[in-house]
Amino acid sequence: MQNKLKVLFLCTGNSCRSQIAEGWARHLKGDELEVWSAGIETHGLNPHAVQVMDEAGVDISNHESQNIRDLLDIPFDYVITVCGHAHETCPIFPGQAKVVHVGFDDPPKLALDYDTEEAKLDCYRRVRDEIRAFVEKLPEVLLHQGE
Repeated sequence: MQNKLKVLFLCTGNSCRSQIAEGWARHLKGDELEVWSAGIETHGLNPHAVQVMDEAGVDISNHESQNIRDLLDIPFDYVITVCGHAHETCPIFPGQAKVVHVGFDDPPKLALDYDTEEAKLDCYRRVRDEIRAFVEKLPEVLLHQGE
């Protein structure tokens, strides 16, 4: 049996983008990847992220916001930073973890420009779908880094 790649999705607060990425990776690639998400800080799970993932058939409502400090002993193969702040402040990981940055817009920040709940949710839906498109390319896109 082939070992699954250990992948961590890292964001600032582990409330939205990294949670969405973890949800998609578990849902779409659970047979190939062992997946976690964490933040440089913990901000709690974003209810809009939970809602738009539920619309897509993925339940992340039981996820918890985790701090990267609690996962430093896991021998990750890849750490994928999904926001600029996490990429800039990413800690050094013991072992051979490769850090890959794949930035996505911040849905809560995008939603500030809109007045209606539906328009705000559309910001989350767009980023959700962009993250799904990236996750669908895993693990191949990681294995070909630097080629």
